[in-house]
Amino acid sequence: MMSKIVRTQANFLYPLILIFGFYIVMHGHLTPGGGFQGGAVIATGIALVVVAYGYEKIKRWIKKTHLTAAEGIGLLCFIITAFIGIGTSFFYNFLANSGLIFGESIPYGINPGYLNTAGTLPIMNLAVGIEVLGGLGAIILYMMAYGREVSE
Repeated sequence: MMSKIVRTQANFLYPLILIFGFYIVMHGHLTPGGGFQGGAVIATGIALVVVAYGYEKIKRWIKKTHLTAAEGIGLLCFIITAFIGIGTSFFYNFLANSGLIFGESIPYGINPGYLNTAGTLPIMNLAVGIEVLGGLGAIILYMMAYGREVSE
């Protein structure tokens, strides 16, 4: 476990890292980034709190089973979204220009940053972000557990 200063800074930075990670996930269809990059940023927040508080305390807060479940849920959501449009084609963007959530008409020219014009892309970005968060978070915790075993 690190000093009080490191833990205080980790407490301050962790929510900001989560917010920034989800911002990257949800704006992936408008800016560089997306589900993988945002999920990796969020997993970096997990690595930060593991370093600040130590593995023993974090394994009580963040369960490996929850992270692997998040990985499975993200993958399942991604596959289901891909199969919903199978009437036309696999990965068909059935929400684009539908008027439903994420389905407003796309303006001509440069998109001024409207989040709800991408159809199924934000849903897929969110699914990939959850999957990457779960996968990388579990990898971080498994690596810390293995490092703990080796050092003992």
